[in-house]
Amino acid sequence: METATFADLRWDERGLIPAVVQDATTGQVLMVAWMNADALRLTLTTGETHFWSRSRAELWHKGATSGNTQAVTRVYVDCDGDTLLVQVQPAGPACHTGATSCFFRRL
Repeated sequence: METATFADLRWDERGLIPAVVQDATTGQVLMVAWMNADALRLTLTTGETHFWSRSRAELWHKGATSGNTQAVTRVYVDCDGDTLLVQVQPAGPACHTGATSCFFRRL
């Protein structure tokens, strides 16, 4: 397994990178959110997910108000360096609707 660094990441023009959040035990995709460099640093430092809210233009700690935090077990970078896979142990539902995953509607 190769190791990546911040220098390997390809941030978009807004300084963001998508983060796919996956349950480390079940493999279920829980959510997709955006991180900026500060959110990723906080995630790696605290061991819990932090993201950048594009609509509110601010950092947010997943579960800060709901208690549904996500303990990070691993963070992977894709081959192009433009997407993160964040594996977590969730302390509750990932979705603001109360669903385990944000992906509960079939198209």
